[in-house]
Amino acid sequence: MSWRGRKVLVTGAGGFIGSHLAERLAEEGARVRALVHYNALGSWAWLDHTALAGEMEVLAGDVRDPGSVAQAVEGVEVVFHLAALIAIPYSYQAPASYVATNIQGTLNVLQAARQAGVARLVHTSTSEVYGTAQRVPIAEDHPLVGQSPYSATKIAADKLAESFHLSFGLPVVTVRPFNTFGPRQSARAVIPTIITQALAGQPVRLGNLNPTRDLNYVANTVDGFLAAAQAERALGRTVNLGSGREISIGDLALLIGRLMGRDLGLEQDAGRLRPAASEVERLLADNRLADQLLGWRPRLSLEEGLEKTITWLRQNMQRYRPGVYAV
Repeated sequence: MSWRGRKVLVTGAGGFIGSHLAERLAEEGARVRALVHYNALGSWAWLDHTALAGEMEVLAGDVRDPGSVAQAVEGVEVVFHLAALIAIPYSYQAPASYVATNIQGTLNVLQAARQAGVARLVHTSTSEVYGTAQRVPIAEDHPLVGQSPYSATKIAADKLAESFHLSFGLPVVTVRPFNTFGPRQSARAVIPTIITQALAGQPVRLGNLNPTRDLNYVANTVDGFLAAAQAERALGRTVNLGSGREISIGDLALLIGRLMGRDLGLEQDAGRLRPAASEVERLLADNRLADQLLGWRPRLSLEEGLEKTITWLRQNMQRYRPGVYAV
């Protein structure tokens, strides 16, 4: 299905994944409305750094405000809802802000989409809703466990999306990305944390080295969003977007070191450790449903994605503070 001329909304379009998705849609000829978080500086976040911003209708607003959301949704055919607070450590400090953005914000998007009669809403979940894997690979019917305030609010948002499909027939698909990485990702995430410290010539300070993650390059995740917006069999379903490969944080750091051609001195920083019962120890996606319903499989491998990410971070080190722990 062609995106040319189709009017779409991306919430959270100034963020890491959202900016890549908005760019791809613009490249494919969609009429993109991009909702970015209002701020006093008038910044469009990552959309300030793309040549395609001029091809988009950029709105500054806030998903916590129903009026903002209704204005953004009006007249669009497909909504991609990515706006969220995502940093797990900060959710320990400010859980109420996560409730307001991730739960109330999602409710506002669902209500506006229902009232506007959109053809499709793609809602963004996260693999964190599964908690530590009780069985692997993790399929979509795995129990949901709120091991952090962040994951708890995302579980609530997912269930609201499910309820709007079952109660009102809203055409919702929930995509559940595992650990997406790539250019523009915040240093709150482990891969830019490792790479920027290494590029700065510093010892690589990390928290727990033992948890495993299923890492997926951002272009693969964007492919999954586009497929979810078009697959009729996916309506009302939740679909994992993961690579089906796991790697421990310690082994990930060693792999990055090899790709950079250097030995990384790893140090454990107690300040980066999460509360023991809150740490998700293992994530590994079962991505067979995405293949069956969406025809989606990751195109780029972990190593290919890391090479691209290292190159981008090397060119954009001025945007990062490697010596500061980003909560």
